[in-house]
Amino acid sequence: MAQLTLRFDAGTLLLEGAGREDELPPAFKWDERVSRWRAPAWAYREVLRHLYAHKIAHEDRAKNYDSFDFRVKQRHEPRPYQTDAIAAWKENGRRGCVILPTGAGKTLVAQLAIEMTGRATLIIVPTLDLMSQWYEGLTAAFDAEIGLMGGGSFERGAITVTTYASAFRHMERLGDKFGLLIADECHHLPGSAYRYAAELSLAPFRLGLTATPERADGEESALQHLLGPIVYRQEIKQLAGEYLSDYSLRRVTVELSAKEREIYDRERQIYLDFVRRERISFAGVDGWQRFVMASARSEDGRRAMQAYRESKKIALGTDAKMRALGDLLIAHPNDRVLIFTAENDIVYRISEWFLIPAITHHTPVKERKRWLDAFNAGEVLALATSKVLNEGVNIPDANVAIVLSGSGSSREHIQRLGRILRPRPDKQAILYEVVTRDTTEENISERRGQASPFQREGDLLP
Repeated sequence: MAQLTLRFDAGTLLLEGAGREDELPPAFKWDERVSRWRAPAWAYREVLRHLYAHKIAHEDRAKNYDSFDFRVKQRHEPRPYQTDAIAAWKENGRRGCVILPTGAGKTLVAQLAIEMTGRATLIIVPTLDLMSQWYEGLTAAFDAEIGLMGGGSFERGAITVTTYASAFRHMERLGDKFGLLIADECHHLPGSAYRYAAELSLAPFRLGLTATPERADGEESALQHLLGPIVYRQEIKQLAGEYLSDYSLRRVTVELSAKEREIYDRERQIYLDFVRRERISFAGVDGWQRFVMASARSEDGRRAMQAYRESKKIALGTDAKMRALGDLLIAHPNDRVLIFTAENDIVYRISEWFLIPAITHHTPVKERKRWLDAFNAGEVLALATSKVLNEGVNIPDANVAIVLSGSGSSREHIQRLGRILRPRPDKQAILYEVVTRDTTEENISERRGQASPFQREGDLLP
């Protein structure tokens, strides 16, 4: 076979040169538009392995990234589990996902991977806040040029930090520029658009980091080809006490008023009758989607959806929960308290009732930063939020979390618990879950407690 030339082209690989089809790497398909063999960029590693294994002469013009001898400014001694995690990742060919709880030091694992691999590195994160945190940490850790792509910046360095949204937009032309791809909070990656950030990159070395890889849609299996298999996993219970703060979980049960109970039972029955008539099961990940589609097809369906929302609103937003919150705040006058809810309007009610700062996705970035800084400085002792503080914020002194309402998923439960587990001397973390008795909310809470900690959200709805 004549020598082949491998090139990167807009998020794909092109193979130029004549040759027998049965000797080509299996990832390639004939593209009649350009009369070339084409393969997805993510297959680059396996393509090279095939070419070398079959002793096929080739010239690699696809990769366009540099090698670096990363010099460390500040070397922190890794904990035993961090050493084990990076060793497992290396043993798997420097590909795969590491699962560690929030506060357990996933960033140091990434730094060890960067130092070990010595290639131009792209780190993908879900939010601009996390992008800034990574930039500050990497600048302190490495004597290297750190680039940023996102939030108005577009600077590529030896190590570059970007958001999932920016990576998706730019990877077609930058997919050949990085040898190591690190995806923080990698459970976001299998999303319909974000996955292209990995698929359009040829990076042969890949690391995924998250506390909870499981997804409501079951698509976590896609992480296998996007990043590699799970090579190491530790859970909160395994690290609490020695490496994370000790914690306790406490459930507070409240009662609906007589009027609330009447409305709740009526609306819940309307919803359940419809679900049974349509034979919809919520045991699988598609149950909720089936209910949404069925509810749009008839007047009965639309009434069932209205009933579902009304019963949920009553269970999650009963005034009894506000009174319970007041009691808990009185019980923790000097603690740093995070209050989580499912809906923004409840966040604003809490803010109005108790004069507590509210942070939602509507909160401007600068205002959000001011409140988080005040919380970390002890100037503000409580914050109320919906979902925006579930991940990607650094609030190490938070030690009490009060969950007034949520999606019911184990992912969200673990994320919120992780907010209060960053270790501090003599710190005892407490997570309160306030649930309404004899409602679907109480049922979900009990089922989650009995189920595997990795239960998917779809298994718990609604």
